[in-house]
Amino acid sequence: MPSPAPRTPAPNLLLAGFMGTGKSALGRQLAKRWRRPFIDTDEVVERLAGMTIPEIFEKQGEGRFRELEREVVSAHLPEAGAVIACGGGLVIPEGMAELVRSKGVVICLFASVETILRRTAGNSRRPLLKAEDLETRVRQLMRDREQAYLRAGVAVYTDGRSLQQLCDIVGRVYDREARSFSRRKLEG
Repeated sequence: MPSPAPRTPAPNLLLAGFMGTGKSALGRQLAKRWRRPFIDTDEVVERLAGMTIPEIFEKQGEGRFRELEREVVSAHLPEAGAVIACGGGLVIPEGMAELVRSKGVVICLFASVETILRRTAGNSRRPLLKAEDLETRVRQLMRDREQAYLRAGVAVYTDGRSLQQLCDIVGRVYDREARSFSRRKLEG
């Protein structure tokens, strides 16, 4: 009797999207539910740099931060089996969406400006949100990034949905996309 084909590990799930859309909360919940490791790319960047993200922006600039993000995706993510929350701007620089898609199934979370403002209120760890008119700043950043997010992965809107509902929705999208991703990997 032939032995069964080796089971390939499940592709990574990478959650991308603007800050405050729920990537970390949803990612942690899905990782717990699926019994997979959870990785937050911002936390890995901070460990590599030995400083917080606001410190990186202040001392080394956004360009260095983006270099560190690229290094994290290129060299510090597992090949499969993890749930990964990507930093809000990670898929924006040239070539990053393609690099992220090579690491697993990418789902981009979206939320309204009002929801993002509510979720990020008082968070001093977001250097790109240091502005006098925060709403205008968020609207501009979202406008600038929207097309890149839509190209990076499947869009899921988080407004008005509970964490449980989002887990179910993202789980269904992931199952569908994981089959496609695995086929593409096998075809080389």
